[in-house]
Amino acid sequence: MSRGLPLLHRRRILVSGAIGGITCAAVVVGAAMAGQDDGSGDANASTKAAQTISCPAVAGSLPEIPAEARAEVDRNLALLDTQIAEANKRLGTSQGEGGPNFVQNAILGPLKDKRASTIDRIELSFSRQGSTAPSGLDALAGCSLTSG
Repeated sequence: MSRGLPLLHRRRILVSGAIGGITCAAVVVGAAMAGQDDGSGDANASTKAAQTISCPAVAGSLPEIPAEARAEVDRNLALLDTQIAEANKRLGTSQGEGGPNFVQNAILGPLKDKRASTIDRIELSFSRQGSTAPSGLDALAGCSLTSG
């Protein structure tokens, strides 16, 4: 018999120690981050929090949707709403990041690309059903930052 611990027992101890170490590190970092203040004051923070992303509505610009395309169009319209919500969340969590063009480059630009792709899929769903695809929807892809 070996004098050391069985291999399985040694692995359990190592894994438990690693998990415990990671947990302790996460608690320490979380506690340190919770106490941070950017020093901007309440007025500045409320101004930043009031900024949201505003995008033109696509649903109101659509002609009569063929019944065969209704489910796909509805899915893509819901996706447009989800994209805006995700961009607003990113806007809220990224305060103070990047330079002067951060919001345009990291949030609004990619959002416009995602929306353009989704709008293209809406147009394709019309075409697949033999209907005339709505025109001019590409202009609805761009969004802007608004203060509320």
